[in-house]
Amino acid sequence: MMTARAQGVGFRSERGPILIALMLSTGLVAIDSTIVATAVPSIVRDVGGFSSFPWLFSAYLLAQAVSVPIYGKLSDMTGRKPIILTGIGLFLLGSVLCGVAWSMPSLIAFRALQGLGAGAVLPVAVTIAGDIYTLQERAKVQGYLASVWAVSSVVGPSLGGIFSALGIWRGIFLVNVPLCLLAGWMLVRTLHEDVERAKHKVDYAGAVLLAGSLGLLILGALQGGQAWAWNSPISIAVFTVGAVLLVAFLLVERRAAEPILPAWVVSRRLLATTTLVSFGVGAVMIGLTSYVPTYLEGALSSSPLVAGLALAALTLGWPLSASQAGKFYLRIGFKSTALIGIAISVAGLLILALTASSPNVALIAISCFIVGLGLGLLATPTLISAQSSVPWHERGVVTSTNMFARSIGSALGVAVFGAVANAIYGGSSGGNTDPATVISASGAVFLAALVAGLITVAAVLAMPAVKADDAGKAEEQPVPTSVEGSQN
Repeated sequence: MMTARAQGVGFRSERGPILIALMLSTGLVAIDSTIVATAVPSIVRDVGGFSSFPWLFSAYLLAQAVSVPIYGKLSDMTGRKPIILTGIGLFLLGSVLCGVAWSMPSLIAFRALQGLGAGAVLPVAVTIAGDIYTLQERAKVQGYLASVWAVSSVVGPSLGGIFSALGIWRGIFLVNVPLCLLAGWMLVRTLHEDVERAKHKVDYAGAVLLAGSLGLLILGALQGGQAWAWNSPISIAVFTVGAVLLVAFLLVERRAAEPILPAWVVSRRLLATTTLVSFGVGAVMIGLTSYVPTYLEGALSSSPLVAGLALAALTLGWPLSASQAGKFYLRIGFKSTALIGIAISVAGLLILALTASSPNVALIAISCFIVGLGLGLLATPTLISAQSSVPWHERGVVTSTNMFARSIGSALGVAVFGAVANAIYGGSSGGNTDPATVISASGAVFLAALVAGLITVAAVLAMPAVKADDAGKAEEQPVPTSVEGSQN
């Protein structure tokens, strides 16, 4: 065994190959989240099913979200390596099948398989980074991982557009194949774990109930007001059954020997508040990523490329501040750093809300950049403080819960922001083709995102003021993870 120790952060360091593998793994999910949207017209022309194409995204997001907590618990029980390799394998299989899909229903099913893979890849990659890097190094590493999203926000739409223009939309899925193989090979070769093999009691009942309840509740949030009315029988049924399954899950977890989602995750103040912060980050992110392009294209007739580049400023600001967050939280603490971050994000959201009536591409890009800077200083210290407060055998659950909360925040954000925008579109004769109506609806969404940011402020204020040295006491425990060439 070895403890995480300072060995340098970068591609040329001893842990460089693992960092590259983690970035490649993260890139699979990051690029996939942006590349598919640009190819939708080509996909529909080829396989049909225009009315069903939103499920290309919903099926993926549902499968990813509901599987994250389960993978997190399994990684604590069996080790990180088998779980992330399983995720990469599922993502690879789903990508190949998507590339040969013969109809919209088959493509949707294979997208769900991709989502199951992504549910393992992203949280376990972040957990591995928490395992092999010290508290002082993690902020810089988070900057590396966040930079993958910045690059993907530009590369994804560009690749999607190229493949669509060439009439080979299947290439957007098949491009994942070499990336999956390379990431998997590097992890197999360089990541070594010395996990104590013990007999575990897998909470199968809890896993099924959790997946079923969350799947239905997220489905209701994503499709409510879109595929069906909020007060329709199907909407009521989905939420009711989801709630019943959730209650059943909570009852089962009270008696489970090794629960999938232990009660201590929400009973510890630091973990509960950082989870709420992650929820708010997800809501703010989805508000901007969903409506900034629509706003610019509808209000100014900007091209999708220009609108996408304006939004990319959000993901450029995030890694820049995330990589520097360590300098702040090591000196002033996690909570103070998070307060600075949320203050900057709220300032950017306020600019967006106040200037929405006067559309300007440059101003929108600057506002997104400011929000991104703030989110990097908010999300990074809160995640690292949560990871650093627990030992290795609890870190997978903590990391996956934090990231799951972000997914839930995004899902509910889509529902709330969509309801706000649709209420304005529905009351206008011009609908979403009228620039004035687009400006009004987008402005209302930006205001709602600002409210979400202000609510997140309350969650940050509720965080305990833990110093980095105190939160890192769990780091003294040995970490059963090593890299090639290290001494166990």
